[in-house]
Amino acid sequence: MERKDLLGMTIEELKQFAVELGEAPFRGKQLFRWIHKGERDFSAMTDFSEKLREKLQEAAFIGGVQVEKIQHDKKDGTRKFLYGLKDGNAVEGVFMKYSYGNSLCVSSQVGCRMGCAFCASALHGLVRDLTAGEMLSQVYEAERATGEKINHIVVMGMGEPFDNYENLKRFLELLHHQDGKNLSYRHMTVSTSGILPGIRQFAEDFPQVNLAVSLHRAEEKGRSEIMPVNRAYPLAELLQTAREYTEKTGRRVTFEYALISGENDRPEDVKLLQQKLSGMLCHVNLIPLNEVEETGFSGSSRKRAEEIASQLERAGIPATVRRELGSEIDGACGQLRLKEKTFENQSV
Repeated sequence: MERKDLLGMTIEELKQFAVELGEAPFRGKQLFRWIHKGERDFSAMTDFSEKLREKLQEAAFIGGVQVEKIQHDKKDGTRKFLYGLKDGNAVEGVFMKYSYGNSLCVSSQVGCRMGCAFCASALHGLVRDLTAGEMLSQVYEAERATGEKINHIVVMGMGEPFDNYENLKRFLELLHHQDGKNLSYRHMTVSTSGILPGIRQFAEDFPQVNLAVSLHRAEEKGRSEIMPVNRAYPLAELLQTAREYTEKTGRRVTFEYALISGENDRPEDVKLLQQKLSGMLCHVNLIPLNEVEETGFSGSSRKRAEEIASQLERAGIPATVRRELGSEIDGACGQLRLKEKTFENQSV
C-alpha cells in the first residue's frame, strides 16, 4: 500500500481517509488541525492513541518542502529561503517584517513559462507546478525557521499563480479554513502577469483576496517586448478586465511597476501610465528593479522612483515606492535558486 501525503488534503478528504483506516470521521478533523499547526510528526499528535499513530505512520506521511538555505538580512530582519522539493527541484520564499505584521512571499511554480525579460525566475522556463501542499509547507516551514507567526501572504514568488489555478485555489482555501491557519482572505495577495481568464475566475472565487497585476509598461509594443504574455492578453484588454474586476468586487487593483532605467522610467512613460490608469480604482507600487546579471537590465534610482510616485499622486493616482528590504541578500526572485541549483537535466 502506497503511503498517502496528507498535506494539502481538505478536511473532508481527511475524514474519508480516517474512515478508510477504520477510524471515526472526527479523527480526520483532528488530523487537519495538527497539520495546520505545522506538525509533521505523527508521534507528536498526543490526542491519538499509540495504535492510531502507528497506523498513520504505516499509511501516510506529511510531505512538503525542506529548508535548504536561509539568507538573513540583519538590518531589517528579512530572510530569504531556498526550499528543497522531494524531486530535487527548489523554489524560494521571502519573509519580511512590517509594522502591521510578518509577510511571506510564496512561490507557486518551479520556474515560470511567462518569459518576462527582467525576471530571474523565468531564465530556465517552467519545470512544474507546485501542489497546494508544497505551497502551504512554505508557510509552515518559514514559521518553524523564524519562530514567528506569518499573518500576511503574498503569492508573488516564482511562477505565475494563475497558470496553476486549481492548486492556488486549494492553497488559499486551506489557509483560510477556520480549523486550519484561519488566515483572513484580506491578508492574502495574489500577483499575476495578466492572465485574463484567471483574473475573471479569481473575481468570482476570491472577491476578498487582494489582486496585484505586474504591469511594467504602459504601451502595447514595449510591454510585449519585456512581457511576452502581452501578445496573448494585450494591455488594452488587461486594463479593461482590471476595471471590470474593481466594479465586480469593489476592491482596488495594485499595479506592480518595476522601474527599469531608460526603459519605462522616462517622462513619456510616466505620462502614458497616468493616462492609462486615470479614473481607475487602483494603486501603483513602484519597485526599483533588483538587478539580475543575466538579464542586462538595471534599476532606476530610488530618487527617480520617488519623483514618479509624486507625479502620479498629483495626477490623482495613489502610488508608493516599495520599501527596500533584503538589501544584503539575493533580492530578486529566482536569484538564490540560480546560484544553488543546476538545470542541465531539467525539462522546461
